[in-house]
Amino acid sequence: MEELILKLLKFGAVGFSGLFIDFGITYITKEKLKWHKYLANSLGFIFAASNNFVWNRLWTFQSHDPKVLMQYSQFIGVSLIGLILNNFIIYIFNDRLKVNFYISKVIAVGFVTVWNFFVNYYFTFSTNI
Repeated sequence: MEELILKLLKFGAVGFSGLFIDFGITYITKEKLKWHKYLANSLGFIFAASNNFVWNRLWTFQSHDPKVLMQYSQFIGVSLIGLILNNFIIYIFNDRLKVNFYISKVIAVGFVTVWNFFVNYYFTFSTNI
């Protein structure tokens, strides 16, 4: 249980670093380039997910699996499902409940982080448990 909590904390720290990438790209593309909010959100999310894969593989899960591309594909697949959840939560909070877009995004990130951790723990990096 202690190892699971440590990995969750590391995953959270990596995710926090990815948050800056995600929000930075989202902000630049949405506010400065005037791209559609869901396209901007998706682009930020994908860049952050790629960054997070590298750091979670090396630091959080300390994976030495030689099938890096397979692991990356699994991680991105999990992240894409997370992206769908992320956009859905933003839709509910921002479009339906009229909560500020960025507050809605923070709520979505919180939910999706939990999803991503457990699926990646038991699926993507399961050989390292």
